[in-house]
Amino acid sequence: MQPQERTFPISAGILFGVGLGGFLDGIVLHQVLQWHHMLSSRYPISTIEDLELNTLWDGIFHSSTYLFVAAGLFILWRHAHRRHLYWSSKLLIGTMLIGFGAFNFIEGLINHQLLGLHHVNETVAEAYRIYWDIGFLIWGAIMVIIGWLLLRAGKKEQWAQQTMAR
Repeated sequence: MQPQERTFPISAGILFGVGLGGFLDGIVLHQVLQWHHMLSSRYPISTIEDLELNTLWDGIFHSSTYLFVAAGLFILWRHAHRRHLYWSSKLLIGTMLIGFGAFNFIEGLINHQLLGLHHVNETVAEAYRIYWDIGFLIWGAIMVIIGWLLLRAGKKEQWAQQTMAR
C-alpha cells in the first residue's frame, strides 16, 4: 500500500490572506489613519448621516473580511485533523501573501478605479490620490509575486520530501 501524499490546504492560506488584507485596510486606513471609508468618495464625511452610512458600510466590509478568515480557519482545521497534512511555513506565508496581495489589487481596481467608491488616501489633494491608488496596486502585485515565489519554493520542498519518503 502506497503512503498517502501529504498536502497543504492552499485555499486556507489564500482566504487568510484576503481576510487579513481586508482587516489591515479597514483597521489602518479606515479607522487609525482615517484616510477613507467604504463610500467616502461618493458620500464624503461632511454630515453625521454620511458618517453613519460610511461606518455601516465599513462594518459590512469588516464582517466580510472576518468571514474570509473564518473560512480559511475552517479549511485549515479540517485538513489539520488528517495525518497527511503537510505543514510548511513557505506554503502558508506564500498563500497568505497571494491572498493579501490579491485583495489589495482587486479591491484597488474595483473600488478605487472602476467604481470610485473611495481612494487610498483622501486626505491629500485630489490630484495626488491616483499616486496612492497606484502604489496600493503595486504593493498588492508585489505581494502576489512574492507569495507565488514562496508557494513554488514550498511546493518544491514538499515534492522533494515526498520523493525521498518513497
